[in-house]
Amino acid sequence: MMQGLIRWNFSSRARALSGGDAIVVSIPKSGRTWVRAFLGAYFCKRHGLEFSLEPECYGNAQIPRLIYSHDLFEQRTKANLWEGVRGKYLIPSRELRRAKIILLARDPRDAFVSLYLQLTHRDPGTSAEVRQKSVSEMLRDKSYGIRSIIEIMNHWLKEFSGRSNFFLIRYEALRSEPENNFHELLVFLNGNEPDAAAFRTALEFSQFENMKKLETAGAFESKILRASDVRDPESFKVRRGKVGGYAEYLSIEDQQYAAQAIQKLDPRFGYSIKTQS
Repeated sequence: MMQGLIRWNFSSRARALSGGDAIVVSIPKSGRTWVRAFLGAYFCKRHGLEFSLEPECYGNAQIPRLIYSHDLFEQRTKANLWEGVRGKYLIPSRELRRAKIILLARDPRDAFVSLYLQLTHRDPGTSAEVRQKSVSEMLRDKSYGIRSIIEIMNHWLKEFSGRSNFFLIRYEALRSEPENNFHELLVFLNGNEPDAAAFRTALEFSQFENMKKLETAGAFESKILRASDVRDPESFKVRRGKVGGYAEYLSIEDQQYAAQAIQKLDPRFGYSIKTQS
């Protein structure tokens, strides 16, 4: 699917993937809900609005419309034959040329483990075939496995890098230095310095522990930020967010398999088998 990929989208979904000021592209479970919450908190505070994960819904022309997509990953894991032909989950090429592109990356090992738990503990739409797979089986899966994740990440970076409208941000950098990295993200989006008061409010709101506390209390109206089973810690959207946490879920053999796979990841992402950050 990747080599010689022609980007088109002849489905009704194309409209939802078009018209954005910026497009955030990521492998699932790479931290985009956290980024989305920060940006929602920032723009809503900046313009005196009640918090929303979709602040553009208020119709304020000063709030950029952001599109969030898993793009190639969804096309590979969700599309049936007809959807594949129509390119249902692909961002149209004209949109990638026009809008700003933010590639949100996370260590593929952590992203994979978090995705596995999402599919088996949180997502009611997961097929029985996928749900019954062990973590070792899923790790080697042709579509959901770590080699697939790495192939897609490499394709994105090759496709987007070198463009003036492209910004690469790493989950681990956001975790270690949120103030500096969220600042850079806002400057990329707006082209100017962020509002200091709104920036501080958004940083505090989107702190991991605060997000988890709000989800546990059921404070979010959106199902995006709602646990599917409050009795199951693994069903929470804001689950752990731990850098290098994959080692607690993968056997030594599986870790070795993942380490071998990650050697194929483009070094510009900054991940290796020797470091977790």
